[in-house]
Amino acid sequence: MPSSFALGGDNLPAVGFGLWKIDKPDTANLVHAAVEAGYRHLDSAADYGNEKEAGEGIKSALAAGLCQREELWVTSKLWNTYHRPEHVRAACEKTLSDLGLDYLDLYLIHFPIALKFVDFDVRYPPEWFFDPDAEVPRMEIDPVPLHQTWAAMEDLKESGLVKHIGVCNYNSALLHDLMAYAKQKPEVLQVEAHPYLSQERLIKLAQDYGITVTAFSPLGALSYVSLDMAAENESVLETDAVKIAAARLGKTPAQVVLRWGVQRGTAIIPKTARKERLKENLALFDFELSAEEMQAISALNSNRRFNDPAVFCEAAFNTFYPIYD
Repeated sequence: MPSSFALGGDNLPAVGFGLWKIDKPDTANLVHAAVEAGYRHLDSAADYGNEKEAGEGIKSALAAGLCQREELWVTSKLWNTYHRPEHVRAACEKTLSDLGLDYLDLYLIHFPIALKFVDFDVRYPPEWFFDPDAEVPRMEIDPVPLHQTWAAMEDLKESGLVKHIGVCNYNSALLHDLMAYAKQKPEVLQVEAHPYLSQERLIKLAQDYGITVTAFSPLGALSYVSLDMAAENESVLETDAVKIAAARLGKTPAQVVLRWGVQRGTAIIPKTARKERLKENLALFDFELSAEEMQAISALNSNRRFNDPAVFCEAAFNTFYPIYD
């Protein structure tokens, strides 16, 4: 299994450091520590609210001579409130300014959900509510066709602000549609994928189209328990299939699940706020799961989606807005 994926002459490292839910005060030090540990793939987003701090970590890592800018793969994402074509470039430039970079290696449409524009000076990141101080705050949907947003993403690539473009949280139908109208084809699809949500058909479709797949939340429920979006007993790390493989290999259950992700041909972006976990999550290429172990872990699939707008938008943002059937 390769440790990176070739994208148009560049290489996307198969294991990245995810910055979702990394607290601002910890972000710079953790980014520096991640680069020091050997990570060359950082996955960020405007909505995470920590891109300035991530930029400080990148700057300190480069200043320390840990790597060159050209050796780092930095991903960010276009937030929902910036889908109108006239806002796409400004959103990208804001991200670049916060990160202290001249270009992004990859820029993704974060969700196929267009929300009413919120000016940068009013609130940044704007999150999901249009007016959080309203008597009943809600998401305000903006009827922007996705093909218009994609055309603006293509312009970013042609301008050199970003080297590669792609999408997050797209289903099969949206992917088929995108491939029909895109002049510049998406190079990466980032979706939730783990043993409880294996997404085999979607991943196969993307790969058949020549699109590299990145799995977010590759360890499943762990990131969602604190958000009341998962129960503690939903941890895939406690399953027999994972624990048996971990015992045979002398690896941790987390390493086994992450290895399952890369061995099936997806990039992964685990997150951790603990420096001691950084090297553990990266050490996935000195062992291999057997075919039987891969099958046993894949058989855990129950189509359990933790990051589902149909659920969290209604519960937290007073707006029912499903994007998956």
